[in-house]
Amino acid sequence: MIFFIVMGSVSLFAQDRLTVDLKTLPATRNATAFTKSWDDFLVEFPAWPANINWANFNRIIVRIKYFDADNKEIPQSDSQVMVVLIYDPKGDIRGPETGPGPNTPIKVMNVGGYSSSISKDTGTAIRLTKAPGAILFQNNTLNVRYVEIQEITFFRR
Repeated sequence: MIFFIVMGSVSLFAQDRLTVDLKTLPATRNATAFTKSWDDFLVEFPAWPANINWANFNRIIVRIKYFDADNKEIPQSDSQVMVVLIYDPKGDIRGPETGPGPNTPIKVMNVGGYSSSISKDTGTAIRLTKAPGAILFQNNTLNVRYVEIQEITFFRR
């Protein structure tokens, strides 16, 4: 039997999928334009329900839109935006130069780009040991001045 449950800040679909309710986030778009490459747009997650078994989720989808300095949407491609999932937003939010770290279970260099699976329906592999506390977006080029979160979904495949 498939059913839909709404629990605080997340939606669970048959316990195999958890989609963040974007209305519960403090922001879904950076209010101030990126002024240099690798500027930060850090979004902390609200408290998660205690009964979520994060180890059950092995994939994540992150979809965003890119905007230029005039707030016009621009096409996505590789080497424009990076995403980092963070356990503790008061800890190391960037992690190693490439790949995951102790506080950063994923670091994906190309969000929305051709070579990135994180924005595709299959998502990208993830291995979580606890609830994520935040998500960080960084621009790699000044072509991208704003990002807007469209979806964050954790799921099992």
